[in-house]
Amino acid sequence: MSTYTAINLIARPGAGPVGPDLFEVVTRNMPSVGEGQFLVKQNHMSLDPAMFGWMSPDTESYIPPVELGDVMRSSGIGEVVESKHPDFKVGERVMGMMGWTEYHLSSGVGLNKVTAPLPDEAILSVFALPGLTATQGLYSIGKPQKGETIVVSGAAGSVGSIVGQLAKADGLTVIGVVGSDEKADWIVNELGFDGAVNYKADDLAKKLAELTPNGIDIYFENTGGPIQHHVFARMNAHGRIAVCGLIADYSKAEPDLAPNWIPIIKKRLTIQGFTMPDHFSEVPALLAKLTPYVMKGQIKHRAHVLNGLESAMTGLNLFFTGQNKGKLIVKL
Repeated sequence: MSTYTAINLIARPGAGPVGPDLFEVVTRNMPSVGEGQFLVKQNHMSLDPAMFGWMSPDTESYIPPVELGDVMRSSGIGEVVESKHPDFKVGERVMGMMGWTEYHLSSGVGLNKVTAPLPDEAILSVFALPGLTATQGLYSIGKPQKGETIVVSGAAGSVGSIVGQLAKADGLTVIGVVGSDEKADWIVNELGFDGAVNYKADDLAKKLAELTPNGIDIYFENTGGPIQHHVFARMNAHGRIAVCGLIADYSKAEPDLAPNWIPIIKKRLTIQGFTMPDHFSEVPALLAKLTPYVMKGQIKHRAHVLNGLESAMTGLNLFFTGQNKGKLIVKL
């Protein structure tokens, strides 16, 4: 093969769905591998809500936006097919930021070897960004204690589902917020959550009160939206809120108003936003924390797989509609 396909970002998204008009599909010549380099054939690519921020023109975010004309940013997993690097051999699997591209030339920076004997989909669903994010947010900010109550929004998503299972394994009462009865059934009957709120169908205040009679100690926020106000109103004194994502606001010209701050004082709440680039140096420790739960069979996952690189251009909209079931992955 002398050429490969990549997808560049060529325009910034506005309000509403994203589509092919923001991207350019390009054909590139296969690169030559120099000394200290290796070539990766990417097999599976991760789609994440963070991409909406990476596409925006916001230069004050936690990571610079993708430059127009550059390959769209994403993480993925693939196989080394050619190498002149002493530490990376042909046939080894690697994972890291490679972008929307079939092949990636690397010097090793930002890529890590994959040694766990698990399929690509399982690696991206558990040990990649979702599992690391869940572990960092829950333990560093949530500081869970046995017997407490945690509410997780986006609970059927790749991050939220892991947060809930970790908390359940640690002896907490776990309530998940989801967008369908099917997802509610999955997190309760398959993942072991104690209850679920369907934000599209339930009376939010009533349902939340029924499921959290002792109030809420930890809120893991992935979505924003109306449920945020109801959870905030039921937070206990000294409660902790980990703000991971606000997908409900990403496509809006003006974000929804947040809850009134007075209860933060009254209840001495801790509210902290976080992003994983701040914690990449802690990845070994996070994996060491997460792995025992996985090895004990306490962490289940499911993947929603799209086929073909170009499916990423419209596949991102599944985050807005909630139609994805599990970790969103593109199979190349």
